[in-house]
Amino acid sequence: MHIRISTIAENSASWLGFLAEWGISIVVEADDTSVLVDTGRGIVAAHNALLMDIDLRQIGTIVFSHGHEDHTGGLVNLLKLRKTPIEVIAHPDVWAEKYWQASDEDKYDYIGIPYARELAESLGASFRLSEKPVWITEKIVTSGEIPMITDYETIDTSACVKTDNGFTHDPLRDDLSLFIKSDKGLIIIAGCAHRGIINTLMHAQKLMGCDDIYSVIGGIHLFGASDERLQRTIEEFRRLNVQKIGVSHCTGPYAGARLSQEFGERFFFNQAGTRTIFDA
Repeated sequence: MHIRISTIAENSASWLGFLAEWGISIVVEADDTSVLVDTGRGIVAAHNALLMDIDLRQIGTIVFSHGHEDHTGGLVNLLKLRKTPIEVIAHPDVWAEKYWQASDEDKYDYIGIPYARELAESLGASFRLSEKPVWITEKIVTSGEIPMITDYETIDTSACVKTDNGFTHDPLRDDLSLFIKSDKGLIIIAGCAHRGIINTLMHAQKLMGCDDIYSVIGGIHLFGASDERLQRTIEEFRRLNVQKIGVSHCTGPYAGARLSQEFGERFFFNQAGTRTIFDA
């Protein structure tokens, strides 16, 4: 199985000419299947895809990891370049009115999808909303809802949704990842892993019937994590013997530095312009 993973949007860029923005977008090519995980926040994914010689028309499926603007905002630009219909897989809660509660408890900033569903559909998007895993091929599947199992992985209390009764905590049930089963083990592509990267890995093992985790790539939301959570995450990565750890976006610089120190050559910063190839 030949797998090529190309990051076309991220907080930082790896080389001259590439653009960066707060967000993430990753193209996964596995044999004859091409999947785009998230679309970044704005124009960056479209710009960098051209630099990386990625033909957007060859992408067969888009997956939204969750309904925050930095993971969904670039869809309209990509659809305008693509000009052909495409299925977008996401959780039903992806269209909830999502907000972030600022330090001022009375201030809420909108962070949900920044366009109407009708606009995306008019440009060719067809939304497949499911709480359950969606199998793209027999070896590639979306996670569906991630069970909260560990006692140290929690969801930001600042994440909120607006309802008829006002603002309430967002459980981020729409948090998804993409799982790929290779001969070397599972490859996990995470957008943010808001519900916990270790929870995500345990769910992948159960869903795919495979205990071996070969690689974790993407955002793993350790930005501002407690020392206990970070240390226990490191211990689990070590116990699982993860061979390739490429972190992005919401992982945070401190957690990224710790992971780099702990895992050495097995670690890399997965920036815009990064391409990772597995023959697995």
